[in-house]
Amino acid sequence: MNTVTLKVTDQAIAITNLADPSAPSQMRITYDPKLSIGKNLEKIRVALVGIDFDAVIIENPLSYSFSDTVVGLNHQRIDIGLALMNMFNKPVVAAPAVRRLGLKQALEAKRDLASWHLDYYGQYSGARNFGQEAMLTIGNGFLGLRGAYVEANADDDNYPGLYVAGVYNQNTTQIDDQAIVNEDLVNLPNAQYLSFAIDHGQRFAIKKSDITDIYRSLDLKTGQLHTTMLVSLATGHQLMVQTTKVADMTHYHQFAIRYRLTPLNFAGTISLFAGIDGTVVNQNVARYAPFDSQHFDVTGLQSDQNLAMLTGRTKHSGIDFALTSRFDASADVTTQAKGQILLQQVDLPAAPGQSVVAEKTVGVYTSRETPTALSTTAWQHGRDGSFNDAAKHTEQFLQHVLAKGDVQVAPDVTSQKLLRVNIFHLYVAGAALATGELDASIGARGLHGEAYRGHIFWDEIFMMPYLAAHAPALAKAMLTYRAKRLPQAQQAAQALGYDGAMYPWQSGLDGSEQAQKLHLNPLTDQFDPDESARQRHVSLAIAYDVWLYNHFNHDQVFMQTSGSKMVAEIGKFWLSKAEFDPATKRYHIKGVMGPDEFHENYPHAKAKGLTDNAYTNLMVAWLFQWLHDLQPQTLTPATLTQMDQVRRRLTLDINDDGIIGQFAGYFKLATLDFDDYHKQYGDISRLDRILKAEGKTPDAYQVAKQADTLMAFYLLDEPVVHQLITDMGYSLPKDYFQQNLQYYLDRTTHGSTLSRIVYALLDARASRVDQSWSLYHQALLSDYYDIQGGTTAEGLHLGVMGATLDVATRVYAGVDALGETLRIDPNLPKAWREMQVTQHFQGTSVTLEVSHQAVVVVADHDLNVLIQGQPQVLKAGKKQRFLLRKDNVYDKI
Repeated sequence: MNTVTLKVTDQAIAITNLADPSAPSQMRITYDPKLSIGKNLEKIRVALVGIDFDAVIIENPLSYSFSDTVVGLNHQRIDIGLALMNMFNKPVVAAPAVRRLGLKQALEAKRDLASWHLDYYGQYSGARNFGQEAMLTIGNGFLGLRGAYVEANADDDNYPGLYVAGVYNQNTTQIDDQAIVNEDLVNLPNAQYLSFAIDHGQRFAIKKSDITDIYRSLDLKTGQLHTTMLVSLATGHQLMVQTTKVADMTHYHQFAIRYRLTPLNFAGTISLFAGIDGTVVNQNVARYAPFDSQHFDVTGLQSDQNLAMLTGRTKHSGIDFALTSRFDASADVTTQAKGQILLQQVDLPAAPGQSVVAEKTVGVYTSRETPTALSTTAWQHGRDGSFNDAAKHTEQFLQHVLAKGDVQVAPDVTSQKLLRVNIFHLYVAGAALATGELDASIGARGLHGEAYRGHIFWDEIFMMPYLAAHAPALAKAMLTYRAKRLPQAQQAAQALGYDGAMYPWQSGLDGSEQAQKLHLNPLTDQFDPDESARQRHVSLAIAYDVWLYNHFNHDQVFMQTSGSKMVAEIGKFWLSKAEFDPATKRYHIKGVMGPDEFHENYPHAKAKGLTDNAYTNLMVAWLFQWLHDLQPQTLTPATLTQMDQVRRRLTLDINDDGIIGQFAGYFKLATLDFDDYHKQYGDISRLDRILKAEGKTPDAYQVAKQADTLMAFYLLDEPVVHQLITDMGYSLPKDYFQQNLQYYLDRTTHGSTLSRIVYALLDARASRVDQSWSLYHQALLSDYYDIQGGTTAEGLHLGVMGATLDVATRVYAGVDALGETLRIDPNLPKAWREMQVTQHFQGTSVTLEVSHQAVVVVADHDLNVLIQGQPQVLKAGKKQRFLLRKDNVYDKI
């Protein structure tokens, strides 16, 4: 075992290299107080570059119960273990643990701990803390509770949001003489509030000068968020405050908090407070500040002994809600009701070293899932449940989820942790939907923040592969949400003169279009017109989701009752939108936008939208082909014949080099010097905003925010897409895919986190393994490191989280379930030595243990598969090992 040791003092870091005898045995890095801690730690990274080591040992950590790798550096404390593990992706252990357990066992314990916990050390401000709150959100698919400090109220550094799936409200605001209607996922009253006072003094609030240390840890096995805070008040009182939150994954109306305070140097009286604050507004997204953000009225406050309840109603959608708070402690509870705030209080005796404990159990009910006697129901159930009940239910739920859906990799600790973080947050955003009792789906930012106003986009298409395989009831509920809004989609199509169903780009409460009409450019502080509602391809995403769900699960009942009709109506819309050109004898689809989003219209054109977006046309062709195979009862033979004729004559703009134009006229647009823009602006991911700030328009240039033309290759296997193009009557050169891939990579700014994950798969298909891994790793880290500079603060990117799980399984484990036969063709990245996944496919569960040399496969039913292209028969319950060819690469395209 090759190790390096670090000994940290206030002024320097001494590194002893035990890994490489030929290298200098000791290095000393002097701390520079003019630089940030991060910059000083970068010196360690530079010093260790080129040294082959397996672990880092911290020689002289400080003594803390929450972490054994905290050190003192320049009169500050830092969890150097967390920092270095993120930096090197190697376990960092403390010397006392090594002496107690031995190096091997200490490393195993640290790897296990790190792979199951999302930890943050220290107190942060602004967007960085908001981002951590989003990452530490707990929930159960009905409610989402941001990971804020319970003692905090909303301010510039803290945002304790509470969201319930499907609870939206519309407000109207006058902007530039326009009446702008926005529908928002409502930030409900803050019901997680808890705080304390000593000897009836001032109530504690989050304040940097009063806090010595903070450690937050999300346990991905139990779903519990633990916060440990060391407090040193100006009065001289010192105490440790421990908070544990858990959202009940079974009884989804409840979450619970255990609040434990331990005096360190005083005796006296500790008053504990539990509140429900009805004065909150939606203010998580700064660019929405000009809009009306007050979304509900408080309609009632009541209490009895240790139970209190606040009721309210959204201002325009008329959704009633009730929040109950049961405050359990070893003394009587009193309650004050003032204005829109309920505050419960209990006074407890305190002594040094002796903890006082209280528990708060919160019930959340709305008229959407509790249509009658809402207040009565909430009050009656207010005394049900407890912290222990919620903790037990949630741990059992997660055990079940992980038993059939965990994605395991080794020895990459950071990737392992973040893959589990992504699994956890998919269930935080959607678990309760699986009950079938909620009329909701998963928004693009989950129940974690207010970006995109909580709306539901095409991002479902990136979550569906994992959920359809591992949580089919949840996936079905997402599709049922769309099916219930089919009438609204039909009305939207009819209003524009089309047949069938046209689903909205952004959907909320009732399925009407909720895309914004104005977009604030932060570089100019001006509102620009927003044409994003023209992304009609969202209907194609919904059709694809239906296909994928049914392909994995063969749910004939769903298809007969909802699925077939929904996709048939989507097909009718696209058939009515396709226009025949007698001159070319081809069909065109006009007035749309592709996934790129930088291009809304043609420069200086009066007509809105674009013509023959390649992704849209390819997916329309795919849909018409599937409908021909599906033969839904609602489509006549004549209609199906017409769809087949249209799909064979849809138009693509392909140049002489075999490059597929993103849309008609794309090759006439000017190119941009990306290097020049990088020099001027650094980060050019949102080049659209930069161009508009320069008085230009991205419509005029060959530049893309994210994958567009090649998105069909992400969703479908390459032979399927190739056949669609061939059926249209086009012939492409042999290397067309590689050429198209490079062409569009050269023009893409990755302004969306989804861009990297799509291109990670496409690069892998083209055998660009290193570039695939680089993009994949960036996508996996995107919310953890908030690589877009503040967007994580406004909610997590659930689409990219789902996609990282899909790509890990489909690309790196090599389990492709898109065809009628399961194909297994592993290609692990260098950072992963081994991997284990389970794929659920048409009634069979297949578990794979993958290494660079072999794959071990076991299925619970007999199954015919292809392993590296060779037919194999898996026998139920039998482990079978297959050696992998050394020349294994992805299929060349």
